[in-house]
Amino acid sequence: MNFYAVWAIYAYEMKRFFRTLMESFLSPVISTSLYFVVFGAAIGSRIAEVDGVSYGAFIVPGLIMLSVMTQALSNASFGIYFPKFIGTIFEVLSAPVNFLEIVLGYVGAAATKALFVGVVILITANFFVDLDIKHPIAMLAFLVMICISFSLFGFIIGIWSENFQQLQLIPLLVITPLVFLGGSFYSVSMLPPLWQKITLFNPIVYLISGFRWSFFGVADVPIALSALAVVIFSGICLGIVWFIFKTGYRLKS
Repeated sequence: MNFYAVWAIYAYEMKRFFRTLMESFLSPVISTSLYFVVFGAAIGSRIAEVDGVSYGAFIVPGLIMLSVMTQALSNASFGIYFPKFIGTIFEVLSAPVNFLEIVLGYVGAAATKALFVGVVILITANFFVDLDIKHPIAMLAFLVMICISFSLFGFIIGIWSENFQQLQLIPLLVITPLVFLGGSFYSVSMLPPLWQKITLFNPIVYLISGFRWSFFGVADVPIALSALAVVIFSGICLGIVWFIFKTGYRLKS
């Protein structure tokens, strides 16, 4: 393992993040505050509790997941797409590094940025509601794994994309709607029986449910299924990345 190469890629990507650190910090703080004003105050005044948890606290895990997933996707996809766009990706591919080291550098940086956003949102949420995390180790494990898995997914999107429009296509038209429909701001049990069954086909439900369980000990699906879903999703993404580097799909052409 060429750790120097991994660190070089990782440090380069993180420098871009630190150049806009203030914007990276303010954006999740402002968006979290607005979500609490809209959802916490407006809807929370009509819904006191969900599964024994105050509505303001109930939406925190979903709010963190919404931001973390979108940030991981956008950071990872742009991180690998930009070298493709300007042609410097060929310098990376010709260097004495294997695909795992390249992925560790780019995905590791994207996951770190998404994790930073998640922590900022968690800290901001504490100013609005009282949070008592029942399973902090499980919460951290879910957060890290989701950051990594969606960074891998974003890495795939960045390689697949041929222009900036395609770069935003899947996050805007697929991931964001699935997150909103995946129980981010409500419990699946609040839906009619038919829609509950339909919602279970949404893979995001299992991720948000497991993350919410780590906070409050309540979940829409068994925690084992949530953990399995994260592992399977990460494995599929890693397998696709391996195939891309093995075949050179949209990298060497």
